[in-house]
Amino acid sequence: MTQPLPDAIEGVLFDLDGTLLDSAPDLYAALLAQCEEEGEAPPPYEPVREVVSSGAAAVLRQGFPAHDEAARQALLPRYLQLYHAVMGRDTRPFAGVDALLEGMEADGVRWGIVTNKAGFLTEELLARIGWGGRAAAVVAGDTLPVKKPDPAPVRLACDRAGLAPARSLFVGDDRRDVEAGRGAGLYTVAVRWGYLNGGDPDDWGADLVVDHPQELAALLAGRQALA
Repeated sequence: MTQPLPDAIEGVLFDLDGTLLDSAPDLYAALLAQCEEEGEAPPPYEPVREVVSSGAAAVLRQGFPAHDEAARQALLPRYLQLYHAVMGRDTRPFAGVDALLEGMEADGVRWGIVTNKAGFLTEELLARIGWGGRAAAVVAGDTLPVKKPDPAPVRLACDRAGLAPARSLFVGDDRRDVEAGRGAGLYTVAVRWGYLNGGDPDDWGADLVVDHPQELAALLAGRQALA
């Protein structure tokens, strides 16, 4: 059951990969490098892109489908090294995201990030793309013992950003974003422009599904909470 949009919005929390940033090119480049090292035939780009929101383990399943889970786990540290080396090289905000964030900042609407990406990668990626220090809160996949779809990271981000959940939005491109946001008491928005993990955002139970960041900007217009 969906809930109504808050009359006054204090802030918006976002997933990172697939919602704010198109990071798939760099994650794919790291996978290609590892496939070459291991003598494995590289997978096509699109199936890898689709699962990026599910993390490095899902990417490795695409690159090494014949390996069992233990063998892929053994490849993970090297994959993260390779990704760290190229991280930010071809990662870009999705079209319209820069304008959305700049408009929110101009209107005094706080925004933050809740990602399942490891903290050391998250902070450095934000620095490399010039976003360091802009977010009111950043909660990574290892900030707490649990990660999305558990709502605890979303609640922590609200606390750190000084946001009331009932007056805030959570925006993401995966079902677990919707589940985490709803569990934390936020209005949930699913986006169609992300990776989607092969799913249909209309099936996730989000309060709203949007096609472009401009729609979210329009949603926020006139809904800012008074300081």
